[in-house]
Amino acid sequence: MKDETSKEKPPPRRKMTGGTKPLGPVSNLEEHVRPDWWRQIFNSIYLKTDADVVDDQNITRKEVDYFSEILHLSPDDKILDLCCGQGRHSLELAKRGFKDVEGLDRSHYLIQKAKAQAKKEGLSVRFREGDARRLHYPPDTFDAVMLLGNSFGYFETVQDDLRVLKEIFRVLKPWRRFIIDVADGEYQREHFQLRSWEWIDKNLFVCRERSLALDGQRLISREVVTHVGKGVIVDQFYAERLYTRESLYELLKTAGFNDVTFNDDFSSNSQRNQDLGMMEKRIVVTAVVRKEWTPLKKKKRIEVKNVVVILGDPYKPDRIKPCCVFDDDDLYTIDRLKEALRELKDFRFTYLCTHDTLIQDLIKMRAKIDFVFNLCDEGFSNEARRELHVPALLEMLSIPYTGSGPQCLTFCYDKSLVRGIAKEMDIPVPEAVFIKPEDTAFELLFDFPVIAKPNFGDSSFGITQRSVAYSPEELTNAISEIREKFGYDKPILVEEFLSGKDLSVGIIGNPPESYTALPIVEEDYSSLPEGFPRICGYEVKWLPESPYWNIQSVRAELPEEVERNIVEWCLKLFERVECRDYARFDWRLDAKGNPKLLEVNPNPGWCWDGHLAKMAAIAGMPYGEMLEAILKTAEARMLHLNKDERATARGINKVFESGE
Repeated sequence: MKDETSKEKPPPRRKMTGGTKPLGPVSNLEEHVRPDWWRQIFNSIYLKTDADVVDDQNITRKEVDYFSEILHLSPDDKILDLCCGQGRHSLELAKRGFKDVEGLDRSHYLIQKAKAQAKKEGLSVRFREGDARRLHYPPDTFDAVMLLGNSFGYFETVQDDLRVLKEIFRVLKPWRRFIIDVADGEYQREHFQLRSWEWIDKNLFVCRERSLALDGQRLISREVVTHVGKGVIVDQFYAERLYTRESLYELLKTAGFNDVTFNDDFSSNSQRNQDLGMMEKRIVVTAVVRKEWTPLKKKKRIEVKNVVVILGDPYKPDRIKPCCVFDDDDLYTIDRLKEALRELKDFRFTYLCTHDTLIQDLIKMRAKIDFVFNLCDEGFSNEARRELHVPALLEMLSIPYTGSGPQCLTFCYDKSLVRGIAKEMDIPVPEAVFIKPEDTAFELLFDFPVIAKPNFGDSSFGITQRSVAYSPEELTNAISEIREKFGYDKPILVEEFLSGKDLSVGIIGNPPESYTALPIVEEDYSSLPEGFPRICGYEVKWLPESPYWNIQSVRAELPEEVERNIVEWCLKLFERVECRDYARFDWRLDAKGNPKLLEVNPNPGWCWDGHLAKMAAIAGMPYGEMLEAILKTAEARMLHLNKDERATARGINKVFESGE
């Protein structure tokens, strides 16, 4: 029943949006292109470097004039603007009276930008994040699909591009039309600029380098964006496949399209009109879907799912808890959980909490289990480092379960490891020093105050008001207390102590396709007596007699850009460390209001009064609905297991059932 709000982070450094430090001259651009470069490049810097085309209302209006005419669009058509970016075409269509427009893009930043603009202008356009290779729409949904602005050919393989086209074919209604606007690969291959530079505005300029890939099929580009006062802020590489009319025709025919028509070439005349890159000369192609209507599936009678809930073992000691045992408060928390789950009519729940017989119980029940609601955040036998054992066991038994898997839990249990992952992703973390158990001396490279915390652990284990140190002597005492009072003999982190707002972010779902970012909460420390450090430590969660016990979590008031950045970073971390279904991320602002990551919490505290439940309540989601949302999210994810995985699982089950 952990609900930890721990902390950790690296040194302040200049933001490198492209994810790399400036490299200087490189001999081979292709070597520096990440396979998933498109995950990170479409952000605020992109809107600056490409603003002359993608943020020019006159260009957008002319494009919508042209595209809607050759598509023969009608205001009642249901339209999908695929890879919509910040939604410029969707928003323009909505302004013209189109009633049913939806935009989808992989970039969280651009989708949030689109949503904000739609709200600002009072336009009824739906925007969502998603992968174009796997569209979460039923067959035969749209009257028209648009793939505009050279948003095709980003993936590593032609097969991935073909998957995009096949998905478009699937979601279009019979005899409806598709339009794609893509760079003229033949022209680009002959006319691309090897090097260029241009001013973006009064402070920023961009230098570009380009080369053909070794196979000649992709154009490799490098952009170095420099601020006149701050120096290089971005050094990024990307690659785009060069499609000719012939290769695009063949790909569209392979995907099933008919009546493939090449329309007049298209070019953009920007205000800067310097280096238009891939937008300089584009091919505009339309195609028709000739297919039968997909047979409607009969609605299945809703079946009640048999769900086994795995909890910590109340009969075993738990050294995280103050008296090392489950007390009345813990038992009451479990009772509140059961009360809330009883109200969910689509599920039938069975509870397992005796860990000595857990394996045998699961094997006996396996045939009747639809999936497991894994709430055993205490760890197997109430050992925190064994939290990963429960999902590992379930995977060995081929039993589906909610929440994150063993690898994710292993990553996130190690605070220093998460710090390293975040730094590699250019996500800010506090400065810190890693102290091994055998270290008797270390060098502190940043100023006091600092906070000492166990590198391994959760539920704020080992973090008290005395963990915050303002001098070398206090730091020595803090480290000694963690090692002696808490019996902790593992590595310790010493981090800069951040004095700004103490924040938590909750996510339910599985980005990028479907998720909810709950309202960000902050800890209200106004009730603390003078002189008490503002931290959410062990006393907040476990010691009712402490002044910390009365701390409240309230909705955070943050600048729009800070909130947007935090959520975007959380989503990137969610995917990078392979969280599933739900997670919580703890952040803190420094004295200047800059956010820094403290901790990633997969399978976070599920208690009725925990941080996740508080965030859900602020969002208007009662405790039972929050639990149901987690269950439904996990259920939807399980339905998307591919056929091979399901077949493997069935084969393993047969082995167990036969006793072999």
